[in-house]
Amino acid sequence: MFAALRKAPSIARVASAGQRRFLSIHEYQSVTLLNSYGIPTPKSIPAKSPEEAFEAARQFESTGCVIKAQVLAGGRGKGKFDNGFQGGVHLMLGAKLITKQTGASGRICNAVMLAERENASHEYYVAVLNDRKPRGGMNIEEVAAKDPSAIITTPITSRRVAKKLGFKSEAAVNEAADIFINLYKIFKEKDATQIEINPLGETADGRVLCMDAKFGFDDNADFRQQDIFALRDITQEEPSEVEAQKANLNFIKLDGNIGCLVNGAGLAMATMDVLALHGGNPANFLDVGGGATPETVKTAFGILLADPKVKTIFINIFGGIMRCDYIAEGVIRATKELGLSIPLVVRLKGTKEAEAKQMIRESGLKIMPFDELDEAAESAVLLASP
Repeated sequence: MFAALRKAPSIARVASAGQRRFLSIHEYQSVTLLNSYGIPTPKSIPAKSPEEAFEAARQFESTGCVIKAQVLAGGRGKGKFDNGFQGGVHLMLGAKLITKQTGASGRICNAVMLAERENASHEYYVAVLNDRKPRGGMNIEEVAAKDPSAIITTPITSRRVAKKLGFKSEAAVNEAADIFINLYKIFKEKDATQIEINPLGETADGRVLCMDAKFGFDDNADFRQQDIFALRDITQEEPSEVEAQKANLNFIKLDGNIGCLVNGAGLAMATMDVLALHGGNPANFLDVGGGATPETVKTAFGILLADPKVKTIFINIFGGIMRCDYIAEGVIRATKELGLSIPLVVRLKGTKEAEAKQMIRESGLKIMPFDELDEAAESAVLLASP
């Protein structure tokens, strides 16, 4: 669906950080993609060094240019750099830009984009996105059969959208309409989850330009969108999450001090809730899945131990598809090979539970086993307390 609105000065830029299942790309990469579909933008040149930036700036001597930090986060215009600079043009490359979306740690700026200065007389916000909201809570076939008059079908043309936004001249309406059509083509052909143009600007001489762009792409489509996914910039991602992804672990870093290793997303959420109930703070969400091996468990341990905030590790495994003895083997191996020096609380239930507990007992390691979730969580919280 298209979302569009007249842009007033008081409307903040719509925030959208790259979510878990969506690839985000830099603005300069988005501009290249837009241009490949014939969508007009201000002339833009990326630079990854001061020398490249200087050479790029020389191409805009007659018109002037805008310099934008290339960081995968919203709110760049209101952000500040960790070297103290805020606003204006400063030493961006190599510094971390801190915005309301990045958190206090910020994100490294490895590139800037120099764009030809274009003054828009009118600005608009345009987005292409999936609207997954249910309609009526009914089966659409049943509605069509029982009450055909309840279904209203109407074509929405790109020209109609352009006129409704407020484009006046025939040339501007046609240009905006072509942009909408091509944005939809990108959305469909590249498995996009979201396209934001903010602003879509109309210049005083009637040209229509995409003056800023933000794209999101479905990670599930990486096998058929290899050109798009080759643009991924892992310097903009949490290193531990990148490492976990390589091992097919579902991992999200949090701010607490109790490292969690769980199988199943539902159990992982429940585990974090129980820890919070007892006053604890999870350091992560980590679902090893149903096909984890001892080697996978060891990798997960390494990721948890790399976080200096982690004071206790809490393992909560329900052995359905997952075998508890595989988890025990991985835990024992990781404890020995990684030199575990912080408390380790383990709760194993289900398939091969007895064998797993026997392996832990015979290991002679300081691993604290529990049968009940509440007791295990309470112990993990106490052990993590200062």
